Amino acid sequence: MGTFRQLVEVAATPAGPFVTIDMMVDTGSLYSWVPASVLRRLGVAPTEQQTFVLADGGRIRRDIAEAAVRIGGRVRHTLCVFGDEGSLSLLGAFTLEGFGLAADPVNKRLVPMEVIPALTLRPWGRLAHLL
Repeated sequence: MGTFRQLVEVAATPAGPFVTIDMMVDTGSLYSWVPASVLRRLGVAPTEQQTFVLADGGRIRRDIAEAAVRIGGRVRHTLCVFGDEGSLSLLGAFTLEGFGLAADPVNKRLVPMEVIPALTLRPWGRLAHLL
């Protein structure tokens, strides 16, 4: 699997102003990571902290908050991690799923999800015991 980059716009609110960030598409990362200085400059304030497990097994705590993200002219709220300065900006799975997008690493682009998973509970179905 290859990696690729995507230009993404980020703002504090859907009204903007937006800043364009060159992000690495990383479906292995749950949340999107944006440099803390960019989020603070936009007026995004941390709302909580989250612990993350690194690839080497180490743990770090980072601030997170909701921000507005624009991809292909559509705007969604998503969770963003206040990333370290100089680290990669990552476009994570939570953000991609919110837009109904999937990574196509072969062609290095984002594509619409052909199927967006959903569960319908019907009293007559096999999951009736969950109701």
